[in-house]
Amino acid sequence: MTEAGDADRSTPSGGIVGRSIDEFVGQLRGFSDRARSLAGAVPSKLHLPALPSPPGAMSAAQVGAVAKTVRAQRQSIAAMRAQLDAFDQQLAVFERILDPLEEWSASWAQLEKAVGDFVRREPGQGEPPAQQSAP
Repeated sequence: MTEAGDADRSTPSGGIVGRSIDEFVGQLRGFSDRARSLAGAVPSKLHLPALPSPPGAMSAAQVGAVAKTVRAQRQSIAAMRAQLDAFDQQLAVFERILDPLEEWSASWAQLEKAVGDFVRREPGQGEPPAQQSAP
C-alpha cells in the first residue's frame, strides 16, 4: 500500500472504504481462482458458449467505425477539393486561350460584314450594274 492508502485507513471513513475495497479484491481473486480451477475440470469435448462482447466494447467498436468513416469522408472531400482545384486551373488556361480567339472571331465577323456589304451592293448605289452578256 502507499502512504496515501495508509493515511486513508487511519481515518474512520478511510478505513471502511479501504477494508471494503480489500474485501472486494479478495472476493474477486477467490472467484477468479475458482473459475480457473473449474475451467480446468471441464471436459474438452464440452464446448462452452461464447460470451457476447460487453456493451462498452461494442460502443468502442461502433465509435471506432464512426471515426474511421468520418476520416474516410474527410479524405474523400480533400480529394474532391484537389480535383476541383485542378479543374479550375484547367478552366483558367482554357479561358486564357479563348480570349484571343474571341477577339479574332469578332475581327473576322467585322471583316466578313465589310466584304459582304461590298459584294452585295445593290445596283444604283454608286456603281454601275454588272453587264450581262448576250447569249
